Amino acid sequence: YGGGNSGLMGALSSSALKAGGNVTGIIPKKIHEQVEHIELSELHIVDTMHDRKNMMYSLADAFIALPGGIGTIEELAEIFTWQQIGYHQKPVAVWNINQFYNPFRDMMLHMV
Repeated sequence: YGGGNSGLMGALSSSALKAGGNVTGIIPKKIHEQVEHIELSELHIVDTMHDRKNMMYSLADAFIALPGGIGTIEELAEIFTWQQIGYHQKPVAVWNINQFYNPFRDMMLHMV
């Protein structure tokens, strides 16, 4: 995940750590300098968002999208694109909590 301490991912990472899990964060320098952090199992500070996404892709066995903002949609669209053109066969899950992703799903269906 992004490595910050806010929002749903910040809460999820804190909970995972408190339960004894390992959490890896990957964050660009520019964002790292602007946000609060929690003590993670592993934190990678990279130069750019492209570097971040490349490292996330390389380390991931699967991808799970929780409700988020424009960055989440951008990353989800890219990972779906990579899957569609055959760059990977990794599972992709969209956690549609309280129908958060219904408009995105509808747009995907409309594009098909």
